[in-house]
Amino acid sequence: MYSDIWVYGDLRSERFYGFSLKILSAAVSLALNTSGQAVMVLFEAPDKPDPEKSPEASRNVAVSEAQKAAVSHGASRVSIFESRHFSEVRADVYAAALAKAVKSRKPLLVIFPSTEFNRELGARAARLLHAGMISDCLNLKLTPEGIGAACPSWGGEILAEIGFTGKPRTGFATVQPHAFQALNVSGKPGTVERIEIGTFKMPQGIRRIASAVEPAEQRKLEDAEIVAVGGAGLGTAESFAMVRQLAATLGAEVAATRPPVLQHWVDGDLLIGQTGKTVRPKLLFSIGTSGAVQYTAGIMESKKIVAVNRDPASQIFQIADIGVVADAKAFLPVFISKLRQRMMRNLADALPDWNSTQETGFGAKMQRLREAHAFSVSSLAEATGQSPEFIEQVEKNEVSPSVSFLLRLASALKVDPGTFLREEEKTRIRNMRAQAYMKRTQSYNYHTLTSGSENDHLRAFLVTIESRQTHKPVAYKHEGEEFVYVIEGHVELKLGGKSQDLKPGESVHFHSDIPHKLKNLSTETTRLLVVLYTI
Repeated sequence: MYSDIWVYGDLRSERFYGFSLKILSAAVSLALNTSGQAVMVLFEAPDKPDPEKSPEASRNVAVSEAQKAAVSHGASRVSIFESRHFSEVRADVYAAALAKAVKSRKPLLVIFPSTEFNRELGARAARLLHAGMISDCLNLKLTPEGIGAACPSWGGEILAEIGFTGKPRTGFATVQPHAFQALNVSGKPGTVERIEIGTFKMPQGIRRIASAVEPAEQRKLEDAEIVAVGGAGLGTAESFAMVRQLAATLGAEVAATRPPVLQHWVDGDLLIGQTGKTVRPKLLFSIGTSGAVQYTAGIMESKKIVAVNRDPASQIFQIADIGVVADAKAFLPVFISKLRQRMMRNLADALPDWNSTQETGFGAKMQRLREAHAFSVSSLAEATGQSPEFIEQVEKNEVSPSVSFLLRLASALKVDPGTFLREEEKTRIRNMRAQAYMKRTQSYNYHTLTSGSENDHLRAFLVTIESRQTHKPVAYKHEGEEFVYVIEGHVELKLGGKSQDLKPGESVHFHSDIPHKLKNLSTETTRLLVVLYTI
């Protein structure tokens, strides 16, 4: 009684169960001092779940495999609790069952890998038993007062020593799995027991509507050509976000050393080092990392390493090809800004040769930028005031975009256009506008009335829209002002969500940064005089 250390075995996937095996090592160490056993606790339903109702079940670890792994990683006993209610993985149901098992068997401590699901499961079970719970432990130890734990506090600036008080009773704790390494020692005696948990009070008021398997990542960190790694030197989750910005700008993958993972700034799958992943990129940025051997073991095969650290004596500089002695929080904003300017300049250089090969043209470059910044075709279309079809045409090099589109693209990517677009580039891009207008759609066409004014701010066009057709597939916007005069026909102007009908002789003037769209309402071709004042 009150001597065994239980570990919750998370069978939702091999990754999650791997976390359970890691913290099993902490249970084994504690059990040596409590005269108890390290016990892996598994939940199983008698019947296999319906894959249509529970698609995530396809990733579950089989109980037969889990029990073998538990014993081979140090568990003295594996307890498999069975109930028909375990067919759905629900924290409230599991907590009710676990509370009943704990009340009956009285372990000294129940520990869970620190994940969102397990934090909820542990908290619910502790609440049902009116027991204490410690969250996000980095280590566990037995003291004269009982179980104690070290946990990050004050944003990770300090480690707080927390323990259970009062008479001996079961405690609960979530444990950072990346703070431990799985053992490769068989548990003794390594027995396996099956227990029918029987009836327990089922939670009321919650109904699972649907579930879905988390989509697999398109690219693996280990296969990335460019990797940006953030370390403890960044200080906060907000500062670590700059590593993500750097990665988006470079089309790189994000990774981290142990401290950011323990602080929940990033997912544990992004850990680099001896207990994490090994990467072999062509270029690796190591930001705010000290260069501890546990970390550098995972990056030594990188072809080029760029390190940023404010301590000139930092170990990371011993293996870096390029070292920058600077505070990463001050250096990164400037560096990212310069990279974005260069990125947009390269894009601007490709625009005059927009009909070059699919791999090297403007469209291919824009697609890489869009994907690196996690824009979908639809979201980039919305950010630039264009239609998804137009974005797809640009990426296929089927359409030459205007300079105003390039400026809106820069705005979407948070780049000041004045820092990358030269005057001669603006001129070359503007010279292509007339061609671009003709290629966008067959439902309308432009005829330039101000020949030779491609580089001027004020230009006039005769616009013809076919019967019952729209001027653009979706509302769009651009810099400057616009004047529309109806020569013949009947059009509808949608301006900023409001509609206005225009007939021959009627006109409208508006700021063209308001989303707008024209539609021919008549059965005949409509002709318009459109005057644009652009920046």
